[in-house]
Amino acid sequence: MTRTPARRLLALALATAIAPAWAQQPVDPQAAFAVPPPAQAQAPQLAPGAGSFTVSDIRVDGLQRIGAGTVFTYLPIERGDTINQSRIGEAVRALYRTGFFEDIQIGRQGDILVVTVTERPAINKLTLTGNKDIKTEDLSEGLNDIGLSEGETFDRLALDRVTQELTRQYNNRGKYNVEIEPTVSRLDRNRVDVTIAIKEGKAAKIRHINLIGNEQFEQEDLTDTWESGESNWLSWYRRDDQYSKEKLSGDLEKLHNYYLDRGYVDFSIDSTQVSISPDKRDMFITAGMTEGEVYTISSVELTGDTVLPKEDVERLVLAKEGQIFSRAILELSSDAITATLGNIGYAFAQVNTIPEIDRDARTVGIKLQVVPGPRVNVRRIVFRGNTRTSDEVMRREMRQFEGAWYSQAAIDRSKVRLQRLGYFESGSVNVETEPVPGSNDEVDVVYSVTETTSGSFVFGVGYSQLAGLTTSVQLSQNNFLGSGNRVSVEAQRNVYLQRYAFSFLNPYFTDDGLSLGYNLWWREFDNSEFNTAQYSSTNAAGQMVLGLPITESDTISALVGIDRNQIFAFRGSSPESIVDYIDAVGQRTFHSWRGELAWARDSRNDFLQPTRGTLQRVSLETTLPGSTVEYFKLNYEFSKYWPISRALVLNTRFELGYGDSYGDDVYRTFCRSLGGQPLPPPGADGGDAGDPPGSEECEDGTVFNRTLVATGLPFFENFYAGGARSVRGFRDNTLGPREAAFNSSFLQPIGGSLKTVGSVEMFFPQLIKSPAARVSAFVDVGNVFRDVDAFESSELRASAGVALMWRAPVGPISISYAYPLRSQDSVRDSNGRVTQQGDELERLQFTFGGAF
Repeated sequence: MTRTPARRLLALALATAIAPAWAQQPVDPQAAFAVPPPAQAQAPQLAPGAGSFTVSDIRVDGLQRIGAGTVFTYLPIERGDTINQSRIGEAVRALYRTGFFEDIQIGRQGDILVVTVTERPAINKLTLTGNKDIKTEDLSEGLNDIGLSEGETFDRLALDRVTQELTRQYNNRGKYNVEIEPTVSRLDRNRVDVTIAIKEGKAAKIRHINLIGNEQFEQEDLTDTWESGESNWLSWYRRDDQYSKEKLSGDLEKLHNYYLDRGYVDFSIDSTQVSISPDKRDMFITAGMTEGEVYTISSVELTGDTVLPKEDVERLVLAKEGQIFSRAILELSSDAITATLGNIGYAFAQVNTIPEIDRDARTVGIKLQVVPGPRVNVRRIVFRGNTRTSDEVMRREMRQFEGAWYSQAAIDRSKVRLQRLGYFESGSVNVETEPVPGSNDEVDVVYSVTETTSGSFVFGVGYSQLAGLTTSVQLSQNNFLGSGNRVSVEAQRNVYLQRYAFSFLNPYFTDDGLSLGYNLWWREFDNSEFNTAQYSSTNAAGQMVLGLPITESDTISALVGIDRNQIFAFRGSSPESIVDYIDAVGQRTFHSWRGELAWARDSRNDFLQPTRGTLQRVSLETTLPGSTVEYFKLNYEFSKYWPISRALVLNTRFELGYGDSYGDDVYRTFCRSLGGQPLPPPGADGGDAGDPPGSEECEDGTVFNRTLVATGLPFFENFYAGGARSVRGFRDNTLGPREAAFNSSFLQPIGGSLKTVGSVEMFFPQLIKSPAARVSAFVDVGNVFRDVDAFESSELRASAGVALMWRAPVGPISISYAYPLRSQDSVRDSNGRVTQQGDELERLQFTFGGAF
């Protein structure tokens, strides 16, 4: 298993800590941590009267776990050797270096050499307790690397030195109150249990930072980018007030760079002092510096093999004669040159910056030496970690090809495309180049990934405040059998919806990236349980979807389909405008031939949790001539991610939707007799029911006539707003126009033909240390209007709050708490009756369940 860098550093530190000072030459690996022999054993004496003799046999006494063969392997004496005191000393030292023995005595019995040993005990169990800052697995692996693990030989000196090293490690993390207490318990059969109890304590906090010698810049400007900072009200989150030697070293390097980027070539840090309070809880940092003078650039010269025309490469050099010297500008120039050469195959190109400093004139001459190195081919592209996703699915996202010249831009673009598939954990796609053995002009490009849940099987695990308990069976797979195809089969039922659906999408129907998909679904929908107008519908549809990429980030798509929508609305319970629309059309079943064209641009760097990039989508959906009603819907979506810092990502979102009818409006006139009984509508006696109002006359005796018009966007296609996916803090779908049913004062949300919603959201990806969760703070604004003429900015609603999103194994969980900043209260008349319905607030909102 490959160790993380933290593990490798810990293992190296622990190994270094226990290496004995006398071990300066190569020894057997098992002897690397041996205890040096006691002073009295350095020159052991044989029995009285013994001198040099020839060994006829060798006997080993005292062995329990270790075999005699192991002793003979390390013993530098064999039968037939003539030995003396010097040879005996060498033998004792050789056996001590194995680390297996606590005591070694060598004597003779006649001509037999007798080796008497006392074995060190074996570690039966190693227990770590109390460690939080250093993970148990990291610590255990570091101890295992130096032989301090279960089953290994116990070495007391190694344990003591490990204790000292762990104390130093915690001190480097600012925890000076740490207590490390090792306990060794003797067991039978020469075994021990080792327990290392750690009391980490609290990290010492930085109370004051003092910079001495800064005359040109304020201390606040110099320490603005430091990871170390004085304790403040945000330190609970940033943890910048916890002292660390490594962090301080990095901060001092930033200070040095700050001055070098502003021309202070002679800047130096003269002294650094860190003091701690007697209770080891407060730290005080003082750094003394010498700023020096500002240097300017006297000349800039480009040398070496530029490969490309020299004048083209010189345009990449940002440093110019007469400018104030800046190392950052020189680094940007070098990076631009190496990136340009890297894109045409020179993977190992280097730019050596050679400064010529004239301290008398306060100038620096710059020579940029270009060393392109060999031009490199990519021999092979290798994928690792994709246990489910086939290589073909990943290979078709590659913009770097095998056998082609190396291109850093193409390799980076391929990495982004893999991240945007959504099959891998956020930030888990890594790329490395490996030189081909025996070749200096070929490399292998290796992409390593960690796969995530690309699908789910959900059974009865959904709940939301809007829908209540959702019983559903859904099998969805965005990466079906590792093929990259998306398949979903669903059966769902809750208080307002029954739905059965099947969808399939092949994103690479052709090698050029043409996608082809199909959607089939049937549903029964009760809008009265959906916080919208009281009517129900039964829908069925079949659709085919085509998509074609036209650039790296742009795609156009088309949809064609047919659907059937049967509406059930009743006067007295449904809003009047809905019943009138149905009566004007003259039927409750709407048939549609539907088409949609869309353009999308997606430059986000990740599918699941992007940190930069933009998503835009424009779509036009319309029913084709011959449909029951003819209308269109325009929709525009925009979302941009701005990386503010390493810990903050800002997302700005906007959505605009508009719909209307096209063609002739549909008219229908109703006449009533004196007795109140309806007469046959126009057209029943040969008239034209589609004529404008007034073109038909009612029969004799009529006292009332009414003409209904079906115009504008159909009510069942209206836009809605409010809820967890638009303006949080307001109940789902309750914003916008409301209307009452006949003889009713209860106002029902009916939606509108114009929707405008915007949001500004700040994500804190490091607040929760999990790649599947993130916390955000947001401000949402938006509303729905009956039509364009009804739009008023004063009617926009707004809210602010915080949200938690978690991609749990059972499905996504979203929890938000929002406080309405702009809302409408109910208006009542003098009798207390509601004349204008206010907004329905719902500050805490959550959804649970579903598929990724």
